[in-house]
Amino acid sequence: MIFRKATEKDISSIVAMIADDELGKQRENFQTPLPKEYVEAFKNINTDINQELIVIENDELEIIGTLQLTFIQYLTYQGGIRAQIEAVRVRKDQRGIGLGKKIFEWAIDRAKERKAHLLQLTTDKKRPKAIKFYEDLGFKPSHVGMKMCFD
Repeated sequence: MIFRKATEKDISSIVAMIADDELGKQRENFQTPLPKEYVEAFKNINTDINQELIVIENDELEIIGTLQLTFIQYLTYQGGIRAQIEAVRVRKDQRGIGLGKKIFEWAIDRAKERKAHLLQLTTDKKRPKAIKFYEDLGFKPSHVGMKMCFD
């Protein structure tokens, strides 16, 4: 497996994976060509030194997974950095073979390389299997998440 920074040519594969679940189907607009908003978002992510949009390729150089890491600098924890992991996806035909665990192991190592003192994530309460998976990896429910939607 190869973990590498995503390029603009990878956007369609990434959005396809993000849209390929029950919640993603409701909020994403995967079509060909992709709406320009995805390209604009990619450009913003790609130019931000605190964002890492990663794709995972197999030996045939097919994209089989993705994740996004955000590094958040703050004053608490003595000027600490926290890493936020988002949009972890595995291509449907590659699920159930341990790839998700390898993605998280890579992300944990990357967060440590960037001197983050913790790695955090949020997940929808409607995803009990994902919650169990995260707990099995060592994540602990520690806070109550709250949102204010503007849509």
